[in-house]
Formats: sequence, C-alpha cells, structure tokens
Amino acid sequence: MILVDELDRKILSLLQKDARLSYREIAKELKVAVGTVYNRIKRMEENGIILGFTPKLNYEKLGYELTAIIGIKAQGKKIIQIEQKIAENEHVLCVYDVTGEYDIIAVAKFRGREDMNRFVKWLLSIDGVEKTNTHVAMDIVKEDLELPL
Repeated sequence: MILVDELDRKILSLLQKDARLSYREIAKELKVAVGTVYNRIKRMEENGIILGFTPKLNYEKLGYELTAIIGIKAQGKKIIQIEQKIAENEHVLCVYDVTGEYDIIAVAKFRGREDMNRFVKWLLSIDGVEKTNTHVAMDIVKEDLELPL
C-alpha cells in the first residue's frame, strides 16, 4: 500500500478544489518549498494516486439530459470482458463490479431517449449479457466523486 502523509493529503485537497493551482500557489498556501510540492505531486502521479487533472463539467448544460444507472446481469466467465467493453463506451462514466442481484453497475449519460435506447440495445447485444435494469435519474442531488481528505 502506498502511504500518503498529511502534507500529501493537504496538496490533494487543494488540487481537488482547484486543479489549476500552480505549484507556487500550493507551496505558499501550505508554507513549504515549491520543489517539495513539485516532488510530492510527481511522486503521487508516478504511484497512480493522481490519475490526471480534469475540469468539473455540468453535463446537462452540454446537452446530456439523461443520467442512467444500469444494472447488468452477466455470465460469470465473461464478466471481466463485458466490464472492459462497457468501460470503453463514450457514454459511460463509471463501471462497478458489484455483489447482489446484478453483476455490473454502469453509470452513463445520454443526450436523449434515442441515445439511451441505442446504448441499452447495444448492451443487450454483448455476448454474455443476460439482462439489464435501467434506472433514469429524475434529479441529480449530488454528483461528485471527491472525498474529503
């Protein structure tokens, strides 16, 4: 397990709030050297803790009116391949291997019903997919993959 210390957590917390912060701004806020911030961020990137820097988007304002949470029942031997195939689809934000009635949960966004309909039919055409159960979000109360550090 890769350990992060309190300084790493503070750096990550600042980057979660604003990934555009410069090393200098982070160093000033945390009262450490710029080189320290640079080295810490570089190490966390190399260790796969920081996976990238992306803006938070309002998908609804970009035309993605529907959010769907889809449960997928699949044949056991094919689950991993199915998950990988689903993860490659441009509509899919998250793919989870889960316990319970369904084997896979996917979260996806669509511009409209036709978009979602094509996607669900595509899912059902994947070899090993037995059934799906689609839930459409009526309202998004919280959509944030950040955890406080």
